[in-house]
Amino acid sequence: MIVRIMGEGQVRVDDTHLAELNKLDDDLLAEMESGDEDGFRRTLTALLDAVRRLGTPLPDAALEPSDLILPSSDATLEEVRELLTDEGLIPG
Repeated sequence: MIVRIMGEGQVRVDDTHLAELNKLDDDLLAEMESGDEDGFRRTLTALLDAVRRLGTPLPDAALEPSDLILPSSDATLEEVRELLTDEGLIPG
């Protein structure tokens, strides 16, 4: 799967890591629904770190269609709310 992190670029992540990323996505959604700003910030950072750790960055010149777009690390809770689907950031 190709993941775009807004403001950073694209990363190729093997589908075998989807369960780990979905867990973080579920946590992020719960923190957003409860308005837990501190938890939201921690989990967003953990999600982005996991994508970077598990994935392989694509060259800057590569323009692959993204399967998933994640917000930048400085995105606010409100900005991320606008990006969410009914399934969270990562479709299950």
